[in-house]
Amino acid sequence: MDDIDRFALHRHLPTSTRPLLGLTILVIEDSRFACEAMRLLCLRSGARIRRADCLASARRHLQVYRPSVIIVDLGLPDGSGLDLIEELDRLTPRIGIILATSGDDGAEAQAMAAGADGFLAKPVTRIANFQSMILARMPADRQPVGPRLLTEDEVRPDALAYRDDMAHAADLLGEDQDDRTLDYVAQFIGGVARSAEDNQLERAAIALAETRRLGAPTRADTARLAGLVQTRLGERIAM
Repeated sequence: MDDIDRFALHRHLPTSTRPLLGLTILVIEDSRFACEAMRLLCLRSGARIRRADCLASARRHLQVYRPSVIIVDLGLPDGSGLDLIEELDRLTPRIGIILATSGDDGAEAQAMAAGADGFLAKPVTRIANFQSMILARMPADRQPVGPRLLTEDEVRPDALAYRDDMAHAADLLGEDQDDRTLDYVAQFIGGVARSAEDNQLERAAIALAETRRLGAPTRADTARLAGLVQTRLGERIAM
């Protein structure tokens, strides 16, 4: 091995400050705000990130390359992330690490039953927790040598990413909503609001989801949620 080869190999070895160096992480997430958090976490950890916003896009990615780690949001616009986790768990050879993420209570048990190796509860912002979740599931020869620098730092996604999610939610709420769309809107807005620690918006999304579960009329809950989304858009525009 010549000096150039040694240098190239050394560049991709994990370090104490960038313990995920050399990994490619495919994040399947429909929220721009949550995706931005994942991008910052990967950047701070040394990993490369690829992104897909739905199941169909994720499957296209997987036809082209094989990531080291895959992180699957459970609520996606074209189906449940649980179905993809079950598919990935049955693959031979299997992708190294399959993680699920969600802001829904009780989702962890469902994800683990589907075949996930771990679960990231939203909001996912702590760098040390993100790194530890992945490192604990990696083989010993991929671990960084020596002690790892633990940090309590958190990532803070750009407010513009939150505004993008609100614009998407407004588009969905402005359409003629069938039951499936209402279920997705409630889940999407609830997850985004939880990640952004927007408690008022999260409560409104939960109220719509509960009304749908009970089979009651949704007009009032939908109108309230749409109003809150428009308020957030106005606040972001004014910034």
